Order: sequence, then structure tokens, then C-alpha cells
Amino acid sequence: MEEKVFIALGSNEGDRELNLLRAVAEIGRLAGTRITALSHFYDTEPVGPVPQGNFLNAVARLETSLDPHGLLAALQRIETEVFRRKRTVHWGPRIMDLDILFYGDLHISGDDLVVPHPRLHERRFVLEPLAELAPDLLHPLLGKKMRELLDGLGGTGKVVRIQEAVS
Repeated sequence: MEEKVFIALGSNEGDRELNLLRAVAEIGRLAGTRITALSHFYDTEPVGPVPQGNFLNAVARLETSLDPHGLLAALQRIETEVFRRKRTVHWGPRIMDLDILFYGDLHISGDDLVVPHPRLHERRFVLEPLAELAPDLLHPLLGKKMRELLDGLGGTGKVVRIQEAVS
């Protein structure tokens, strides 16, 4: 059974656009997985206490037969093997960051995986591309649509859509 999943992608080291495109290609190669939509790319200010350059962020919608933990393992493998990500500084700069935002209607609360992503409703850099793809998607725990969450967000960092559409 395939599930509809939303994944956040982010990069602020190296060629950010190429990194996102490469990550999309790698996700598309996962067994039992196909990308069904990709948002525009957004240039975003970093969040957190670590000084660093701006990110390029996007959201992908996919259908997958991988279970949530299998998908998480595959995404982490892409981060570490393809992009050589080293987790040394919490919320620090990174070539690639891949997060599961939603996995169908599931609510998962584990040590290694929390779905829906616990901070997505606080982050404009996630909500902008997510609301672009699925404005009426209902957050199963908050009972609000993505557009409502985005509209209710205060000043939480600058997020600028890159004008060229990704095809």
C-alpha cells in the first residue's frame, strides 16, 4: 500500500540548487517510491543560534511503499552517503537536510522519528513550500490546514520564492 508523504529538503552549503535537484533525483530512485510534486525553491534565512548562510528549501510530495522507518533510513543514507553530511553542530550548516513532514495520516512519536514533524507549524521555510503544494492538507494534531498555519505565522524569518519554476 502506497502512502502519500511530504518531505522537506534544505541546503545551505555548496551549490544549494544543485544539491536540492540531486536530492530529488536520489529520492526518486528509492525502491517503491515516486515523486508526485515538487514545490518551487525558497531562499530562506537560517533558524536557530548558529551563524550561517541562507538555505534553499523545498518540499516534495511522494508516494511510497516504504514504511516510515524504512523511509527515514533511506533519507538518512542519502544525507550521509550521497552528500557526506556530518552531524557535528546541532542546527548548523549542512549540504543536505531531509525531513519527513507527514506520512499519510500517521502520528508517530518515537525516539528516532516524530511525525508530523514537531516544529513544521512554527517554520515559514517549511510552510511556504508545503502550502504551495497542499494548502488544504489538514494537520492531524492541530486541526488546521497548511494555508491557515502559514497565514497565522508571525515574523519568523525571511522566505523568498525563487521565480524559476522547477520542472
